[in-house]
Amino acid sequence: MSHPSAIHKKFQLLAASVLVASAVVPLGANAASVLRIAMTAADIPRTLGQPDQGFEGNRFTGIPMYDALVHWDLSSDKGPTPLTPGLATEWQVVDNDKTKWIFKLRPGVKFHDGSPFNADAVVWNVDKVLNKEAKHYDPSQIGVTASRMPTLRSARKIDDLTIEITSSEPDSFLPYNLTNLFMVSPTQWESKYSQVPAAVKDPLERSKQAWTAFASNPAGTGPFKLAKLVPRERLELEKNSEYWNPARVPKIDKVVMIPMPEASARTAALLSGQVDWIEAPSPDALEAIKGRGNIIYSNAQPHIWPWQLSFAEGSPWLDKRVRHAANLCIDRSGMKSMLGGLMSEASGITSKDSPWWGNPSFEIKYDADAGRKLMTEAGYSVAKPMKVKTQISASGSGQMQPLPMNEYIQQNLKECFIDVEFDVVEWNTLFTSWRLGAKDPGAHGAHATNVSAAAMDPFFAMVRFVSSKALPPVSNNWGLFQSAEFDEIITAARTSFEPEARDAELAKLHARIVEEAPFIFVAHDVGPRAMSPKVKGVVQPKSWFIDIATMSME
Repeated sequence: MSHPSAIHKKFQLLAASVLVASAVVPLGANAASVLRIAMTAADIPRTLGQPDQGFEGNRFTGIPMYDALVHWDLSSDKGPTPLTPGLATEWQVVDNDKTKWIFKLRPGVKFHDGSPFNADAVVWNVDKVLNKEAKHYDPSQIGVTASRMPTLRSARKIDDLTIEITSSEPDSFLPYNLTNLFMVSPTQWESKYSQVPAAVKDPLERSKQAWTAFASNPAGTGPFKLAKLVPRERLELEKNSEYWNPARVPKIDKVVMIPMPEASARTAALLSGQVDWIEAPSPDALEAIKGRGNIIYSNAQPHIWPWQLSFAEGSPWLDKRVRHAANLCIDRSGMKSMLGGLMSEASGITSKDSPWWGNPSFEIKYDADAGRKLMTEAGYSVAKPMKVKTQISASGSGQMQPLPMNEYIQQNLKECFIDVEFDVVEWNTLFTSWRLGAKDPGAHGAHATNVSAAAMDPFFAMVRFVSSKALPPVSNNWGLFQSAEFDEIITAARTSFEPEARDAELAKLHARIVEEAPFIFVAHDVGPRAMSPKVKGVVQPKSWFIDIATMSME
């Protein structure tokens, strides 16, 4: 399928984009140790410890400023990205009660404000999102925390460097989940809380005001510290010379992050030398970008760019024949050409070389004739098309090039008797509604949602989309998919603490997901980012994340 001129035009470098790029000139363009990044986000991800803006927030205001108990090892571009000790040096499930884990904490670590990191700090950080009685409880952080670790229930201090973490059920996924719980300084927060006017009596309002003040002057333990924040304009981070891990003490003095959701504006900013790094460059501009000496980094990564389908009453996707048909009607090869090769074609949530692939009986491929045959069997035709609405964003974390990609799908599906209407919302709105479900008013009656997802761990890859325990508002089973069979497989995987046994159950789960097709599986992102040759030491792992701390500027 040739790509339409209307889509092609969306990738043109508009002259007006240069005006947007020029706004970043004052951000230290001449400083040799300043790295300037143009993000896809429309605003600065939250800086209070638990970022928003999807995993772009984790990448840019989570991992640089904060640490979790468990980290992803981002030091290699070869093979799957493993877990590695973070603020915890080791962890082990308790043999006679697998709802409990013992974590040994790293000694000698200090927050940016000089206060010590210890077991009390871990308990405090768990309470901020789980303990409604805690004065620092913050409902605003729950959506981006609890939905990523729904079995986490509490943390208990054993001694200064040992904690016990309890889950609601045996859960072998918990160490993966804890990569998303960033540790902030209780001392810094308390200092902000003490400044809240006494006239503010409501506990939640007092906490909210303290967190707002904290976000402007936060303290984590990460390799970078906040230096300046201008909402919707820029975030400046400075290096933490006292960082506890010598291998990750930054070589760059300052990192400047700029929200720039338009791909054409990001590309123009790089080409004009206003930034050093852009996320998701315009595919039509790749040759121009490389022609100026810039480098395109990309790597296969566990990530899925899908349509997640609704199983609510009355949804047209309840018929498995139409779900299979839609998956057969997407010309993924043509889409890959449209994107300049910067994607992998999806035939499931994982790639076929993953230990979680399994052996699905339904093959996802491009076969429009077979798709039309299934649609005809389901009662649809040119004269009687199936009408669906899909909620999408114009940009966002991992969304790749969402407008042209979705228009491409729209045209593919029209050839298979499916008429698609789009409800275009801002990325953070889409991401927030993802946890509220297809029945929520915020879905605007949509039958599908287009939220890309990292698939690095079992919960993130599969469980949160198909478990009955992950229904809204607990986690991201937006489509309200439920199956007793799936739940049994998930339980078997959760309670398998040996990797091989767990992988075998996850392979069964993935095979059944492909066969039941609660998604239209479209693409795997390869994380394209374009950088100035001045940026050195870049390692693009097979991960949604990347480590700025180990980079340098020429």
